[in-house]
Amino acid sequence: MVAEPESGAPASRSHRVTIRQVALHAGVSHAAASYALNQRPGVSEETRARVLQAARELGWAPNTAARALVASRANAVGMVLVRPPRVMTVDSYFTQMLSGVEAELNRNGIALVLHLVDAIEDTLEVYRAWWAGRHVDGVIVTDLRRGDPRLAALTEIGLPAALIGGDPEVAGFSTVEADMPEMTSAIVTYLRALGHRSIARIAGNADLYHTWRRDLAYERAVVAAGLDPAGYQVVYTDYSPASGMRAMRRLMASAEPPTAVVFDNDVMAAAALRVAAEMGLRVPDDVSVVAWDDSDLCQIVVPAITAVEQTPARQAELAARALLRTIADGTVEHAVLPPGTLNIRESTRPVRPRPPYEAR
Repeated sequence: MVAEPESGAPASRSHRVTIRQVALHAGVSHAAASYALNQRPGVSEETRARVLQAARELGWAPNTAARALVASRANAVGMVLVRPPRVMTVDSYFTQMLSGVEAELNRNGIALVLHLVDAIEDTLEVYRAWWAGRHVDGVIVTDLRRGDPRLAALTEIGLPAALIGGDPEVAGFSTVEADMPEMTSAIVTYLRALGHRSIARIAGNADLYHTWRRDLAYERAVVAAGLDPAGYQVVYTDYSPASGMRAMRRLMASAEPPTAVVFDNDVMAAAALRVAAEMGLRVPDDVSVVAWDDSDLCQIVVPAITAVEQTPARQAELAARALLRTIADGTVEHAVLPPGTLNIRESTRPVRPRPPYEAR
């Protein structure tokens, strides 16, 4: 849930009362409070009076420095993605994520500036150039790394930011994440109920923060399900179909191939169906397949893939909303979305005894 600032008592001198706190105290929306306090049209006189009364009770005072910056705002939010364009064109997660960002920004008349780079170091230069030229008022950050250098750079230059899938312990940034442990537990519990004891995972980039969190969640889920941790394997990739296919061949050509494989995205899971056919394997008779991130692709391939339905658009929309609040009055929020839904389809079935491996 989104953490709301407390209201009802005047703030201390060391804590500036925000417009959001005034809005909560007055029982109106953040936008209505902002209009009233900034002498803008769009609210009734009754609402304006209620907001002004709440401001007096809380001891709100206008932030003159912030007001001075309003005139120079870019009315734009930036996103720098460290992903190859070829991956962007096939990954439905990013399509949904961008649609969520755009939905919130469009409602507020804010433009989105999108930039693709090859390395995380390039991101830092883009941020500095954007902020120096006031090209954007803030940025949305995704694909966080552990110890991500972008966060220190953003703090240093003073560029407001919201993190998709970020760590709420990081000070100064709003974060929106999904409940990962419960979802991984649902996947492992489901596969165990089908009789699978040898489960493999074809994951994304090993240095990503959410990959690391997913690693921990799967390891705990395997132990909690009473499975032997030695039977759980992980192969890391760059999320592309080609890397997913290579990982699938490696797993299924081993002396003791897994009976179920879970993929960190939909395109790798779909590509793995081709690998199984090439190797003379049948899905799900010889190996069950599960995808994290459901999409139309999972539903139109044969067999249709059992997949986790998440809400990346909603997650991105909330991140964009939180960023706009940070830009407006410095508010920082943290939200955790409920776990996704595991949609069961034809790619999974109870495990069958497997004949000895023969070279194919």
